Amino acid sequence: MSGDGGCPAPAPEVGAAAIAARLSAIGLTTRVEQHARHTSIEAEVPEALPAETWREVLEVVAQADRFGLLATSLGGRTLWAAVRKVVPATGDVRGPGHQR
Repeated sequence: MSGDGGCPAPAPEVGAAAIAARLSAIGLTTRVEQHARHTSIEAEVPEALPAETWREVLEVVAQADRFGLLATSLGGRTLWAAVRKVVPATGDVRGPGHQR
C-alpha cells in the first residue's frame, strides 16, 4: 500500500528521534530520555505560541504512542510524547504465573 496511511511505523528509536528533530525545527528545545520500555521526548512550550505552530506541534506529537501537555500553576507548560520500544521476541514472554 502506498501513502502515509499504509506505511509501516518506523523503528521506535527513529520515530522518537524524528519527533524530537521536528519539534526542534519548530523552535522548541527538546529533551530525549531512554527508559526501559519507551523513549520520552519533552519540550517546554512558550506562553506565546501561535495557533498555527500549535497545529504543527500536534501533528508531530500525534506520531507518538502517547502524548500530553503538563501545565503548572506557575504558568509553565511541558509538552511530552512517548514512543514504545520494541520488546524482542525471546521464547515465552508471558512472564511468571502464566501457564498453558
